[in-house]
Amino acid sequence: MRIGEQALSKKEGGGGSSRRVLVTGTAGFIGFHLAQLLLSEGFHVCGYDGLTDYYDLELKRRRHEMLLRHANFVAIEAMLEDNARLWKAAKAFEPDVIVHLAAQAGVRYSLEKPRAYIESNVVGTFNVMEAARQLEVSHLLMASTSSVYGGNNKMPFAETDKADLPLTIYAATKKASEAMAHAYAHLWDLPTTMFRFFTVYGPWGRPDMVPYKFVKAMVEGRPIDIYNNGNMERDFTYVDDLVRGIRMLMDVAPRVPGQRSTAIPDDSLSPVAPYRVVNIGNSEKIRLLDFIDAIEAELGITAIRNYMPMQMGDVTATWADSSLLNRLTGYCPDTRFRDGVARFVSWFRDYNGLPAAGRQ
Repeated sequence: MRIGEQALSKKEGGGGSSRRVLVTGTAGFIGFHLAQLLLSEGFHVCGYDGLTDYYDLELKRRRHEMLLRHANFVAIEAMLEDNARLWKAAKAFEPDVIVHLAAQAGVRYSLEKPRAYIESNVVGTFNVMEAARQLEVSHLLMASTSSVYGGNNKMPFAETDKADLPLTIYAATKKASEAMAHAYAHLWDLPTTMFRFFTVYGPWGRPDMVPYKFVKAMVEGRPIDIYNNGNMERDFTYVDDLVRGIRMLMDVAPRVPGQRSTAIPDDSLSPVAPYRVVNIGNSEKIRLLDFIDAIEAELGITAIRNYMPMQMGDVTATWADSSLLNRLTGYCPDTRFRDGVARFVSWFRDYNGLPAAGRQ
């Protein structure tokens, strides 16, 4: 298995696309799926991940083990905050594109461990931007979140809406990353795309996220906690749709307005920098209770529902306007949530060695 800086030579891998992509967070949920997609298209991928113990390390290791079966994948296990290690790996790999997905995730965890978010999401992101600047990559793409829309009431959320009312430290660090990225794009002419995710779910998902938590509790006969008495709506986005959107955005590097050949309606492109924000969501509000109904139907289990008041820092609804993504790439996420739930439950059963539906 190719783990470490010694495997980063440009001669590594042979064959396939000559394009080289450094992806941070490849042991994580989204980074794993993106790396799989890129490798399937022949890209050379360097995965950089700290493998923190925020959740089950075995799940993270299993993801990396799967990626390491590909000849064109190399893994570096180190923290984003370790600038020397990050720079050494990036310089040796010489990526054409950097996709920065690694972060301290979890809205609720940010209420307990806010410092972890500053160190990873602000300091770590700064280190990634510095590497991109020094290497003069053709495109830097970085993950933000629908949480930056915070207390906005206008829906669906559009990239041109103000996002100045974050409700958690997690959201605030992501908004800070957007601001830093704009400054770097302006100062160093660094083409940068920020993408905002909306409630991503699917196979190999995180154990702290709603689908995993609900399915696990239900198969174990435990109650599920449903906040705001179930009066919640989310723009559930299937992970394969999300990473397809990221992949297509890789080929649409922003340019300063004077360099554009045609104007794109309602573009979030900065007037002073090669910088753009793009929503990636399914563009459909789904009631949380309908999502739970779909899990029940797929499992053949009725949930024990524990209705609770609204949790601090949470929002009642998210809803993406993903029309800019479509105008830029011709692509729109379109996986229906019941289909996505079925695929997730099937994976959960297989991963945990549970019998398939309909079997005793």
